[in-house]
Amino acid sequence: MHPAFSVLIFTVTSGAGYGLLAWLGAGQLLGFTQTLTVNQQIIIGLMAMVLVSIGLVSSTMHLANPKNAWRSFSRFRTSWLSREAVFAILLYPVAGLYAAAIFWQWPGVNILAGLSMILALVTLFTTSMIYASLKTIRQWNTPMVPALFMAYALISGGLLFLSVDAFFGTLKPQLQAVVMGLVVITLALKLVYFFWQGKPQGATIQTATGFSQASVRLLDAGHSAPTFLNREFGYQVAADQLLRLRIIMTLVTFIVPLALVYCVFGGLVRAELLGFAWLIMMAGLLLERWLFFAEARHVVRLYQGEQRT
Repeated sequence: MHPAFSVLIFTVTSGAGYGLLAWLGAGQLLGFTQTLTVNQQIIIGLMAMVLVSIGLVSSTMHLANPKNAWRSFSRFRTSWLSREAVFAILLYPVAGLYAAAIFWQWPGVNILAGLSMILALVTLFTTSMIYASLKTIRQWNTPMVPALFMAYALISGGLLFLSVDAFFGTLKPQLQAVVMGLVVITLALKLVYFFWQGKPQGATIQTATGFSQASVRLLDAGHSAPTFLNREFGYQVAADQLLRLRIIMTLVTFIVPLALVYCVFGGLVRAELLGFAWLIMMAGLLLERWLFFAEARHVVRLYQGEQRT
C-alpha cells in the first residue's frame, strides 16, 4: 500500500494524544496525579487534545475532497471509519468536562476521568479496526494490529507523561518502571508480528485465479500505463531495504528510548532527557507506520503479476 504522509501523521500523533489522555485518566483513578497541581493536570490534558486534533486534521488531508469528510459519520452501524469519527468527536466534550471537573474540583471528577480514558481507548480501537477488518490485506487482517495500535499509544503517551512529569519535578520511579515494561512488551509483540508476517501464507495467484493444479504467470497486464491500482496498491520496496528499515525502526522506537529511560531511572542522566527520548520514539513510530503501509500486500496485486500476498 502507498504510505500517505498525512495518514502517518494522523495515526502517530493522535495515538500519542489518546495514550496521554488515557494515562491522565488512569492517574486520576489510581492516584498518581495527586502530586500534580490543577494547572499541571489541565496542561497535560490540553497537550493530549492538541495531539489528537493535529492527527484528526491531518487525516482529512488525504481525502480527494475534504469538504465531504462529514459523510464519514453516516455509517456507524457498519463502518469502523464512521465509528472512529463518532467516538473521536464525542471525546471532545467529555474531555472538556473532565478539565472543568479538575479545575473546579467537582465531585464527579473520577467518573469523567474514567469516561475520558475509556473513550480514548475505544477511539484507538476503532482506528485500528479500520485496518484489521480488511480481509483483502493479510498483513493487516490480524488481532495483532489492534494490540499494536493500543500498545504504541500507551508507550508514546506514557513516555510523554513521564517527560512532562519530569519537567514539573514530580517524576515517579514506579511509573517509569511501568512504562519501561510496556515498551519491552510492545517490542516483543512487534517481533512476533514480524515473524508471523514473514511466514508464507495467504492468497496466491493460483488461489486467486482458481488454477490450483498448475503454475500461473501474468502474460499481459491489460494496460500500457500505470493505473490507480498500481499507484495505491502496488508499492514496491526492495527486501534488503525493508530489513534495514526494520532494524532502524526497532532501534529508534524501542531500544534507544528504553535505554534513555533506564539511564534516567538509574540516575545516570538528567530526567529532562525523557523529552528527547519521546521525540526519538515518535520518529521511530513514524517509520514503523510507514513500514506498516509499505509492507501491506493487497490481493489485487495478484492480478498484476504478484505470485502471493
